[in-house]
Amino acid sequence: MAYDIQSPAQGDGLADVLERILNKGVVIAGDVSVSLVGIELLTIRLRLLIATVDKAKEMGINWWENDPRLSAQADTLEAQNTALLDRIDRLEAALATQTKEGSVADDHAKTSIV
Repeated sequence: MAYDIQSPAQGDGLADVLERILNKGVVIAGDVSVSLVGIELLTIRLRLLIATVDKAKEMGINWWENDPRLSAQADTLEAQNTALLDRIDRLEAALATQTKEGSVADDHAKTSIV
């Protein structure tokens, strides 16, 4: 009596499955929000993409190219942004001061004419 050893049906190896996933691409997206009495306490945004870079670009996904947190220059960009925001605050304060001084001078001129 002969016993035939049966091998599993044409199964895909892990490498084949991984290659198929990378070629097709998989996107998982979701948001979790925790609120208490209508006040949002915590929001978690999950965006997961499993694909090759070429496939992601083909799908129009390239957020990693423009995200400053993923850039090698993230610290430099953050410092420049902070400096620019400080400069805007100083300019707005100076403009507000000049506007007030101009309005006070206009009031004095009107009073002296009357």
